[in-house]
Amino acid sequence: MKKIIYGIVGFFALLSLSSCGYNTMVQLDEQVKSQWAQVQNVYQRRSDLIPNLVNTVKGAANFEQGTLVKVMEARAKATAVTVDPSKLTPESIQKFQAAQGNLSQSLGRLLVAVENYPQLKSNQNFLELQSQLEGTENRITVERQRFNEVTQQYNSTIRSFPNNLMASMFGFQQKGYFHAEAGAEKAPKVQF
Repeated sequence: MKKIIYGIVGFFALLSLSSCGYNTMVQLDEQVKSQWAQVQNVYQRRSDLIPNLVNTVKGAANFEQGTLVKVMEARAKATAVTVDPSKLTPESIQKFQAAQGNLSQSLGRLLVAVENYPQLKSNQNFLELQSQLEGTENRITVERQRFNEVTQQYNSTIRSFPNNLMASMFGFQQKGYFHAEAGAEKAPKVQF
């Protein structure tokens, strides 16, 4: 009789411990998905600003049309790459990050080309859009950092004992992180 009572008590103790771990993993998984949505939100904001920026730049006489075309093509490619929040694997995040990185490079080339157009640099609409774009880039950095933080918390939880047993039973898998672009560790050379 004692064995049955100990067995029942042990079963309920294990059940209460495991359900707490399960609920924590569900909450952390939802935090990762929510933060991913916020990352996508700020990237969408940047994407929404680009047509206005391009249209403002188009108004400048003799502006390099090839540069504008490349920016719009990069924008189209970046918005075509989407990641299902339930499948935030390192590979899917890397693919997303690569598309967004190409868009960042195209925007950088556009802003460098603008330096040759003094009338454009004094255009109030352009200056305002440029400022909004800079602010959005800062928001992207902040949201990516927050995404990595909640992902780290989630990954640590599902890999820790005894949560790892529960995680494998219910299919919780590690999520990917944002990483620095290749070569980001090297300071750019500035020459005057």
